[in-house]
Amino acid sequence: MQVSFAPNRLQRAQTRAGDNHVARPLLSPRGARVVLGGEALANGLARSIVPAANTLFGPRGACLASERGPLFVCDTGHHRLMIWRRPPSGDQADADMLIGQPDFSREGRNARGEVGAATLNMPTGVAAYDGILAVADAWNHRVLIWHGYPESSNQPADVVLGQADFTGGLANRGASQPTAATLNWCYGVAIADGKLIVADTGNRRVLIWDAVPTVNDTPADVVLGQRDFVTRDDNAGEAGGALGMRWPHGIAVTGGMLYITDAGNNRVMAWRNFPRTNGAACDFVIGQADFMGLDHNRASYYPTSSALNMPYGLTVHGGMLVVIDTANSRLLGFELDGLAMDSSAIALAGQPLFSDKGDNRWRFAGRDSVCWPYSAAACGNQLVVADAGNNRVLLWEAAS
Repeated sequence: MQVSFAPNRLQRAQTRAGDNHVARPLLSPRGARVVLGGEALANGLARSIVPAANTLFGPRGACLASERGPLFVCDTGHHRLMIWRRPPSGDQADADMLIGQPDFSREGRNARGEVGAATLNMPTGVAAYDGILAVADAWNHRVLIWHGYPESSNQPADVVLGQADFTGGLANRGASQPTAATLNWCYGVAIADGKLIVADTGNRRVLIWDAVPTVNDTPADVVLGQRDFVTRDDNAGEAGGALGMRWPHGIAVTGGMLYITDAGNNRVMAWRNFPRTNGAACDFVIGQADFMGLDHNRASYYPTSSALNMPYGLTVHGGMLVVIDTANSRLLGFELDGLAMDSSAIALAGQPLFSDKGDNRWRFAGRDSVCWPYSAAACGNQLVVADAGNNRVLLWEAAS
């Protein structure tokens, strides 16, 4: 009788084109301290995602304005922004306010009505800093800005970018070419060093405003990913390289450096000095061996500590650049000190090994697993993770 022995997980990992070095834990091994939405039944299946004050449907963006709150969540599939005045201390806490729907039991694009100053259509990115709130209202092809955090439900935005006024909702305002004042599927937004930065994903570019606008229809000051404001070519019309991009999403700024997740090219682009001129090429990338590499997981089925598969989000925490490696259902931590071309991650969450992948590790959702996480934002000693595939948001403390 022939006897075969199944290799254990570590042996399987070592036979792959993966890594043998051990990952540091990025987040607490106990899992998320608080889970919002995504409540599971006893059989492990998720509860209904019918809109309510404590349910979420594919949330793609979330952030804490400070450790004292408020907490903002883009409940993308329900076309609304959920607001908790204080950070929730327990699971399934009800939101206090919302923007985009008449009440917590309603859903639908633009509240099933006309586009307005308090309606949303697939809100995806959110940023809050020093009293300013910015929301990437992706399928209305605009960014909404509140100068002062909302104090009541459906408080209208103060400023709109990408459209001439609050009633517009067409990509590039219906034109075939973009301008410095139009947007097309804008998925990411950040406020950093007084600047507003927007991932204008459908136009394959990132727009930068030198100051957060206070007037509707303000044009951007700088464009990255294209050589000018009127072009929207994939990868700037080239096969690859350091200038163009494909489906930019996440944005992070630290130490004067700018990082952008280039999800369609399975990489993160990095500028050592914050770019101030149109079409500035990045200095290096992570996730690929060079500027011409574009394949997910570097054309391998299994990931490694230096490969990415559709990274959508990123943030900075504890001396690390945290990359949301969405299609590998994991979070990676790259040490900022010495970060350069082809750097490897040193920390990991969501998977046991750098060579592992799979939604919820191919199991039911747990407090320490993720399924197509879309973004994360650092605040204090925790990350706020938009765990989109599990229809939930996690407040997850850093590993000690």
